[in-house]
Amino acid sequence: MKLLSLETQKEIEAEILELEEKDYEKIKKSRRFEFDWANEREHHVFKIVKAREENPEILGLISIVNIPEEFRIHVNLIENSKENKGKHKKIDRIAGCLLAFAAQVSFEKGYLGFTSLVPKTTLIELYVKKYGFTQYSRQLAIERQDAINLIQKYL
Repeated sequence: MKLLSLETQKEIEAEILELEEKDYEKIKKSRRFEFDWANEREHHVFKIVKAREENPEILGLISIVNIPEEFRIHVNLIENSKENKGKHKKIDRIAGCLLAFAAQVSFEKGYLGFTSLVPKTTLIELYVKKYGFTQYSRQLAIERQDAINLIQKYL
């Protein structure tokens, strides 16, 4: 998968890996993430990093929950590092890659890409327009063709 350096306009090869126990303390000490990711330990937590780097810096995180009785993957929490948020971010496509990864997990589980999340109110429009999610009250979801489109664009 490819991220985009906004400084050089060059693509950066990236990979998504399961978060290791040692990463939780590293995340907390770095102060580059607003949320307390230690609270997500009970879920499946993944990090996106630059590929083929020794001790790569964590660029973004996602916590997903498998809900088999509803045939969906739920994004419990997603966050870019502080330097990769907003108008002055250094690297683009981080959240898109993480969301596409969650949709891919949904397909692997046989859920046809059905992936949900409950965003901050201010981000609803972004998820709908940029990533193809559909709004169902406070919850957003993506499935089948929109999930395929997301995967093809970001992975």
